[in-house]
Amino acid sequence: MTVTVEQAIKDTEQALLDAEVFFGHGTDNAWDEAVFLTLGACQLSLDSDIEVLQNTLTQDQQQQLYAWLKKRIDERVPLPYLLGYTWFAGVQFGVAEEVIIPRSPIAELIVSDFSPMLSITPERALDICCGSGCIGIAMALQMDIPKVDMVDISPAALALAQQNIAAYDLQQRVQVFDSDVYASLPKQARYDLIVSNPPYVDAKDFAAMPAEFAHEPELALVSGSDGLLLTATILAEAANWLTEQGLLVIEVGNSEVALRAQLPKVPFVWIELENGGNGVFCLTADQCREWQQDFIAWRQSKLMVKGANDG
Repeated sequence: MTVTVEQAIKDTEQALLDAEVFFGHGTDNAWDEAVFLTLGACQLSLDSDIEVLQNTLTQDQQQQLYAWLKKRIDERVPLPYLLGYTWFAGVQFGVAEEVIIPRSPIAELIVSDFSPMLSITPERALDICCGSGCIGIAMALQMDIPKVDMVDISPAALALAQQNIAAYDLQQRVQVFDSDVYASLPKQARYDLIVSNPPYVDAKDFAAMPAEFAHEPELALVSGSDGLLLTATILAEAANWLTEQGLLVIEVGNSEVALRAQLPKVPFVWIELENGGNGVFCLTADQCREWQQDFIAWRQSKLMVKGANDG
């Protein structure tokens, strides 16, 4: 049976809709996923001329598309894991199944150079829980930051981040550290900008997430019973690593509610996001210093709860 690229896209879109798969890993609708899958199977770029819609798929291309579609529907494998790449802040990144898929509303902040929150031109930035390296690499490319450090504890994430750094020939500007938050960073390092999209899903939300998320590493998604364990560590030590006019930006998603409730007096600035998403806040270096003792006490209380639960 012969089928054109155009018809394959339409058929794939309908199959995705009928299967009621979840969209949220690189796309938010069936049409876009169908385009990615079909063009990927045909080895056509996204900026191909419209004439390619009338191309006929070869048997091998049809088999590839069917194989991807079957995995997408039957196993709920997210689109980027099938294709091997995704886009973030206008930049293409390689992905791997042991590493969380790049996605964050922080992308729009990078594109806008964190304006108006960031009052200086950053000379050095830090990406905590870097995963694939998408935030740090996008900052280096978009904002032309001379030096970007990235940290993670996942061997798979560290390896993938190195690959993505090499893909853009950024080895002289972007460095990856096998580090539990700040633990293994150079002691003299200070940052004008610290950004993190850490694990922030709480236990209850994780249990209710769509099946697609089960393909991602739990380590990259869940952080304690309320999703804020790692955020507490980042906040507790941020003042030690920021420059005088530095800025801290963290995404906590739906755990914003818990954070507001637990630290009601802290003047978090919750950033309004034009492209959707929620739960991204910033604090200045001065604010991090002013509230550091509160953050340290908060982290300690969380570690005590974790210890009791683990015991």
